[in-house]
Order: sequence, then C-alpha cells, then structure tokens
Amino acid sequence: ACSALSQKSCEECLKNVSCLWCYTNNTCIDYPVRSILPSSSLCSLSNARWGVCWINFEALIIALAVVAGLILVSITICCCYCCYCRKRSRSRLDDEEEQLARKREERRLQSLQRKHERKLKHDEIRKKYGLLQDSDNPYSRFENE
Repeated sequence: ACSALSQKSCEECLKNVSCLWCYTNNTCIDYPVRSILPSSSLCSLSNARWGVCWINFEALIIALAVVAGLILVSITICCCYCCYCRKRSRSRLDDEEEQLARKREERRLQSLQRKHERKLKHDEIRKKYGLLQDSDNPYSRFENE
C-alpha cells in the first residue's frame, strides 16, 4: 500500500502511519517494523520522514530522546528532593516539639515559683496585721482589740 503512494507527495504518504517517506529518491516505503530505526541502506535518517513531513527522522529521535531525558531527570530530582525534605521536616518537627516542651516546663516552673513567692508575701502581711490563723485551731474567731 505504501509503495503505491511513491508518486504522490510526502503528506499523502504519511497519512498512513505504517509508511515512511524518503526524500533522497522521493519514495514512500513500508516502515521496517522489525528494526526500531530504518537502516541507512533503506534511507538515511536525515532524509527519512515519519509522522510529519516538516521534521526529519534524525531530529525526531533526538527531540524525543531529549524530552524523555528531561522527564526522567525531573522525576529523579523531584523524588530525591521530596525524600530529603521529608527527612528534614521530620527532624525539624521533632526539634521544635522538644523546644516547645522545654519552654512549657520552664513557664510552669516560673509560675509555681511566683505563686510560692506571692503566698510568702501574703503570709507576711497577714502576720504583720495579726490575721494569720494558728495552725492548731484554724477555725478560731477573730477578736477585735
């Protein structure tokens, strides 16, 4: 079917995906499916067209290889970056959690210390004015003097 399109144009030949157009002798040939790339005896890669007429087979292979390489490199970089960030974020979260726990404990101890100091100060004031109750009889009555 492809050899019948040899007298026509490249566009007519490449409408059929199983055909390959060769610009050296303007022929339409069956694409050699047994080998991935057409042999140079059949048609040189720079003069072969497959899929579209405006780009040669050699440039098509290079472009596809570059795009595939970029995709693989970007996927590899993303995977490595994600793994690194997860490790770093986990350790950072653990450090922040420990730091918050230490600060919370320090604030609790400072609060207890201030509470104890206030109690001592209030007890001194009560003692000064005779309002401190005896520990023997906490329910004794206040007497006016």
